[in-house]
Amino acid sequence: MKIRRKPPKASRSGQPLYIVGYSGPVPALSHLQAWFDLEYGGPLRLTSEAQTTQGNTIHLSHGPWGALVQVSLSPDEAEAWKERLEWIHPFAARVVPLKTTPADVCDQILHAARLARGLTLLSEGTAFDLSTHTHSHPSDWQDRPLEHFNLRDHLTVIQADAEEPGLEWFYTRGLLKFARDEIETYRPVGLPSAPVFERLAEIADKLIRLKQQPRVGETFMVESPGLSVKIHRHRTLSLGESPIPLREVQWEDLPT
Repeated sequence: MKIRRKPPKASRSGQPLYIVGYSGPVPALSHLQAWFDLEYGGPLRLTSEAQTTQGNTIHLSHGPWGALVQVSLSPDEAEAWKERLEWIHPFAARVVPLKTTPADVCDQILHAARLARGLTLLSEGTAFDLSTHTHSHPSDWQDRPLEHFNLRDHLTVIQADAEEPGLEWFYTRGLLKFARDEIETYRPVGLPSAPVFERLAEIADKLIRLKQQPRVGETFMVESPGLSVKIHRHRTLSLGESPIPLREVQWEDLPT
């Protein structure tokens, strides 16, 4: 009796991590394989067994990590992304994460980012990260070789005016990739912002490594640089085209 291997499944949301727009010919998967093997040691394996209704979607894996890649979206889909992202590219590809466990999510996200980087470089196009809302051109990816997982390659911290006068609002974009709510905090206007950016990035790095997302009122420790962090509140806010779950964090330095 022949045992049939189950096809890989997209993440629960089914949403892409990256859309890659390009203006030239469709990137060849054989070129992507050769590039990936040279950059990251390979082998990058291809199979068309992906369980999807998107058509011409390929499962690309490296070791235990995988992602679904569609190198050529339909003309209607590509045009919709062109209008939404306001770029010049008439063609587009997408990179979709696979369903995974919290223990493997960082490596899965890194693998997907490597594929997006490869598609961008080979097509001389532009990658759009749907979680961080950032664009990456070939020169940007050259500055981020993605040799190892570093959360700051997959996360942005944004500073904006708060609704309450005299306060500035800081929040993350990118934690949703890791099945975690984004985090936010507030500081009085005029204080240095660099330490807040740093602390939010450190807290985010700790959050993606916890087995469960802390609830409102719970406290957890960030060993380096030594912080006691409390989840102050939870809310959902409309930012752009979709609602974003946010958890406000407050922290104190641990005694040395």
